[in-house]
Amino acid sequence: MVTVENDKTLSFPPTQAPLRSFSREETFARLLEGIQDCAIYMLDPEGHVVSWNAGAERIKGYASTEIIGKHFSEFYTPEDRASGVPAFALTQAAQKGKFEGEGWRLKKDGSRFWASVLIDAIRAGDELLGFAKITRDMTDRRMMQEQLHQSQKMEAIGQLTGGVAHDFNNLLTVILGNLDALSQQVPAEHARWRRAIDQAMRASERAASLTQQLLAFARRQPLKPKPSDVNRLLSRWVDLVRRTLPESVSIRRVEDPEAGIAEVDQNQLENALLNLAVNARDAMPNGGTLTIETANTVVDTHDATVPFDLKPGKYVLISVSDTGIGMTQEVLERAFEPFFTTKPLGHGTGLGLSQVFGFVKQTGGSIKIHSRSSHGTTVKIYLPRLSEGTVTQESAKVDLLPYGKASASILVVEDNDDVRAFTVEALLHYGFNVIEAANASEALRVLESKSAIDLLFTDIGLPGLNGRELVSTVQRKYPNIRILFTSGYAQMPSPTSSHWLPEIPLLSKPFTQSQLYEGVLRVLTS
Repeated sequence: MVTVENDKTLSFPPTQAPLRSFSREETFARLLEGIQDCAIYMLDPEGHVVSWNAGAERIKGYASTEIIGKHFSEFYTPEDRASGVPAFALTQAAQKGKFEGEGWRLKKDGSRFWASVLIDAIRAGDELLGFAKITRDMTDRRMMQEQLHQSQKMEAIGQLTGGVAHDFNNLLTVILGNLDALSQQVPAEHARWRRAIDQAMRASERAASLTQQLLAFARRQPLKPKPSDVNRLLSRWVDLVRRTLPESVSIRRVEDPEAGIAEVDQNQLENALLNLAVNARDAMPNGGTLTIETANTVVDTHDATVPFDLKPGKYVLISVSDTGIGMTQEVLERAFEPFFTTKPLGHGTGLGLSQVFGFVKQTGGSIKIHSRSSHGTTVKIYLPRLSEGTVTQESAKVDLLPYGKASASILVVEDNDDVRAFTVEALLHYGFNVIEAANASEALRVLESKSAIDLLFTDIGLPGLNGRELVSTVQRKYPNIRILFTSGYAQMPSPTSSHWLPEIPLLSKPFTQSQLYEGVLRVLTS
């Protein structure tokens, strides 16, 4: 109760109390204690800690009784202390009035965090009384910046890699195609020449395999995604891979029975997991455990534990872990780069993880590696989860069509002169009527003048009007013409795109004369 001059009595509600006034010193102290996101503390002129707020305790892990009186260089890494960084910071602050910088700092438990630091000199006239120091933990922001930088670098490398692989596939189409034609014409009694052709064919096929791996990294490989039960697929895959691992490596499965359906190319997912299993085997030369886990996960915009490039939504998570030698930070930062490998010369191309990276990204998911030297490695693959859908069963393989002559009319559209020449000659060899065009405009002029075209065989990456735009026009104006695409890389939209021309077959470059014939006949007889 409070009595005032007019003798009236005022009552305060039980939950309310009269405001209390604080001195400037109390107000400042309470302000510092209320700040949790910044470490704010004072140093004496030599750099010893003389005050410590709650934010400093939260960020650095020291209670005030543990740290007051100690030198602030305790928070610096051994490398920075050896280089004189703490002394330099105080000197700069004393001479210029303040010091600003960023760098790795240590917590009480020895872990590191990325700090943004401001040191202000405190003076009374010309006398230096000490320093006010503010530190913020910027680790999350730095990680986001590094992930963005890494993503941009990988995108640039991917574009370069895809272009190189495209050009190589054009060259290999001509090389493999003509070697295939030679192999059919050289008599069996010319053993030396047949051996030379066979060796050149094997080398070319190896080169084609390498370009296919490059295309996988560049996200330009042709995929055939379909709704797939991840648990069922992994069960089949584990039985297969178990036979390829040494007895010293055991396989452990942790299966979430509720793991959903993902839309994914099953063959490419199995290849990606095989690459991870081989890496895990090599990381465990003395044996260990390979663990395969499945789970459902939901990603939101505030989840800092998942890759930053994942859109919010539902995903199927596949984790592949080993108990091997792990990766250093330097290796981890370059793990997905093509041709980067820690294996001895001649024991790997360095395309395994980059191939997995490209496939997962092209599928609409993401991939993340957690690893520490001597503590094993975990690779997490996030695949978009379907809300509902029917699992597609494997279709029976179609028997190869027999060799034979044909009489259909085919319009070949290809801007590479050598590839076009080989394609035309090969189709003429099989008895087709062939008309050629170097671009889409020429092709449309041919179609306007000749209506009797049975099949349009066109490259996707044409200059000017591209192959997709050409086909869209042809299907609208000439709906009875059958279509077969070819490409040095798959310039297809993502599986979720609704603006694509459905069910058009693709013959990927490089292709041989026989593969060209089989591809054309399949379209004509379908």
